[in-house]
Amino acid sequence: MADEPVLTNAEPGPEEAMVAVFSSSNHDAEMETMAVKGVLDANGIPAVVVGPHILPNLEFQVQVPERLADEAQRLIVEARDAGPEAAAEAEAASEQATRESF
Repeated sequence: MADEPVLTNAEPGPEEAMVAVFSSSNHDAEMETMAVKGVLDANGIPAVVVGPHILPNLEFQVQVPERLADEAQRLIVEARDAGPEAAAEAEAASEQATRESF
C-alpha cells in the first residue's frame, strides 16, 4: 500500500525483535551506552539506548534489531580494541551525519 513506510535494510520492521548487544550498570553506564550507540549509528546499524534515566544506578542497554546483533557485537569489539579515541571519532561522525541530514 502507498501508506506503508518504506524500510531500508537496516531499519527494524514493526514485528522485529530488538536484542541487547551491550549493557552496563557502572556509574557512567549512560555515557558508555551513548558511546556504543554512536559507534553503531556511524556504521549504519540502528540502535536504541534503554535505561532508567531517573535511577542511574540501574542497568543501561544498547539494543539493535536481532538480525544485526552479530554485526553490532563485532563492531563493539573492534571499537574497544581500537581504544576510546576511535569511539569518540565514530560518535563525532555520527553526530555530523545527523546534522547534515537536517
